[in-house]
Amino acid sequence: MRGWPKSLEEGPVGLRPLRLRDASALRETRARNVEWLRPWEPTHPEMPMPTTSIAPYLAMVSAIRREARHGIAMPWAVTYHGRFAGQLTVGAITWGSARSAQVGYWVDSACAGRGVIPTAVALAIDHAFFTVGLHRIEANIRPENQASRKVVQKLGFSEEGIRRRQLHIDGAWRDHICYALTVEDVPEGLLTRWRRRVARSENARDGGYQWHESVVSNERYPTGGSGSPHTQPERP
Repeated sequence: MRGWPKSLEEGPVGLRPLRLRDASALRETRARNVEWLRPWEPTHPEMPMPTTSIAPYLAMVSAIRREARHGIAMPWAVTYHGRFAGQLTVGAITWGSARSAQVGYWVDSACAGRGVIPTAVALAIDHAFFTVGLHRIEANIRPENQASRKVVQKLGFSEEGIRRRQLHIDGAWRDHICYALTVEDVPEGLLTRWRRRVARSENARDGGYQWHESVVSNERYPTGGSGSPHTQPERP
């Protein structure tokens, strides 16, 4: 796949291809954030969040790296100041006449409210559109996940309606709202749009652009988009 593997960064936020040695960080972070992630994570018993075994995480990373080799996923580790902070995957990639995909992500609660996820999403989508050659990307989010819905709304995704009982999450089949973005929507790039919004917000507060402060009005969002990066759809 053109443009993969590829690492990206903007300020203290980075995306780098997910590696097998990330399995330990995945296990520790997800176990520590089990209550934070539970309401938004797809139910898939092969990777229970509280597990103390590393085997399920190694299996998950191996599976999604295999998808990347086949050109149907771009799985990144999200980093903040160089430390592991979560996952973002552009997955369910369809080529041919569609050239579409879905974006999913989750973030460590310790990094919430710092603009990490919207920045990472903007980086990933610009790369998917302008380097990889995709045309349309969806983010499917539970209606109850107001914070994650605000993330895609601020980035300019269009709301397209409800997908009834799309994924099994937290013990039941859950509806999702479909948000989408096409390359024609962001001719200048999504990251440029996000930088502009951040600059306006910081200028309004007359505090300058400070990455250690929230750039999203202290909103907190554990995961969004099409859910778990492993199952491709429903990332928070």
